[in-house]
Amino acid sequence: MTNKTARFIALKTLIRVLNTGSYSNISLNNSLIASDLSPTDRNFATRLVYGTIQYKLFLEYQLKDLVKTKLKEDYLVPLLLMSIYQIIFMDKVPNRAVLNEANLLAKAFGKKNSTGYKIVNGILRSQIRRGIVYPEKTNLAEYLSVKESVPEWLVQYLISHWGEKRAASILSSCNETPKNTVRLAKAADPNAVEAELSALGFAFEESNLTADELVLDHGGIAETTLFKTGKLTIQDEAASLAVNAFNFAGDEQVLDACSAPGGKTVQIAEQLPAGQVTALDIHRNKLRLVQENAARMHVADRVLTEQMDAREADGVFAKAKFAKILVDAPCSGLGLLRRKPEIRYNKEFTDLEKLQQIQLDILNHVCTLLRPGGELVYSTCSIASEEDEEVVKKFLNVHPEFQLQAFTAGKIDAPDGWLKILPDSYGSDGFFIAKMVLGG
Repeated sequence: MTNKTARFIALKTLIRVLNTGSYSNISLNNSLIASDLSPTDRNFATRLVYGTIQYKLFLEYQLKDLVKTKLKEDYLVPLLLMSIYQIIFMDKVPNRAVLNEANLLAKAFGKKNSTGYKIVNGILRSQIRRGIVYPEKTNLAEYLSVKESVPEWLVQYLISHWGEKRAASILSSCNETPKNTVRLAKAADPNAVEAELSALGFAFEESNLTADELVLDHGGIAETTLFKTGKLTIQDEAASLAVNAFNFAGDEQVLDACSAPGGKTVQIAEQLPAGQVTALDIHRNKLRLVQENAARMHVADRVLTEQMDAREADGVFAKAKFAKILVDAPCSGLGLLRRKPEIRYNKEFTDLEKLQQIQLDILNHVCTLLRPGGELVYSTCSIASEEDEEVVKKFLNVHPEFQLQAFTAGKIDAPDGWLKILPDSYGSDGFFIAKMVLGG
């Protein structure tokens, strides 16, 4: 077996991700770049990696009563999880093919004279004979935790906030395939873009959240000239609403306090033919992504990037410099479980409380940079109240000069001044947006 097979690439990636904590997207991309897999095999390897990670808790539960000995070699658990994922979730892959390939992989990755392939073969055959198992439904939190492969603390959190039925709906939606959504550039001709999409073989429909976004029937748009020439960009439909919450005149000075990778920075710049957006990020390498996105979307002349912790901005910029400020705050990412499945495994409830302090610190430091009558939009890709409503309430308690203001973003009205979109509402990312204005 060579490193040219999709399963070999997938297993090598999973070993790094599951055993050493590597980022799945970076590890997989590096492995795919070093291979010469066909597009079909690349897609297969990608599904194996993300599917195995997404259902990790569920797959581990299937192994629980089947493993009778300590699995010492580092490839064994990743291989078993990946193989059981194929058996249960990939109906078009015959079980005999899974067993055969798992045997070859065990021999390729095993140490000299290893008998790991016998262990793998025995466990997988037992799984096929026994079938799927779940905990008893009498313990709903444990049952949903295994069924949807989400840590039990998060299941209990969702139940406590939205009840059992809605929690189950949210969890189920988080395991659906993410949509392929694109936002059309403001300067692009929608009819021409749609005609080119059709010519390229993309079927599409308008987003239920905003007329600026299209939902495509498949991926691959980043390889097209439409993307490379900046006629559209990849952006989740809920995330795009944060910028839509502003009322732009077109000549403002705007601060994007936490800008990378630049999707919202570009979206702001498109609204500023006579203005400028200053984009901050604490990491220089991430600012390069902002600059690249701005150049591709033809708005680089309206974007100024500065490497800076947003909590230091009030020591650098003049008071009341900006007419509008976006704080798309660092957060837990709990609204992104569908798109970034490993998030569910590396977060604890205590993270929400720690992040809340960071979010408040950023707001407290940048708010002095807003001019009277200016707009401050706070957003997160989290659905946790600790990072959303609680942050806004605590900020307003300390800064009574700010008030929530009703807004319309895309097709959604927010009469109370804030908006929370849950993952099962529209099949988008989970997202929170609040709009505040400075009196005077």
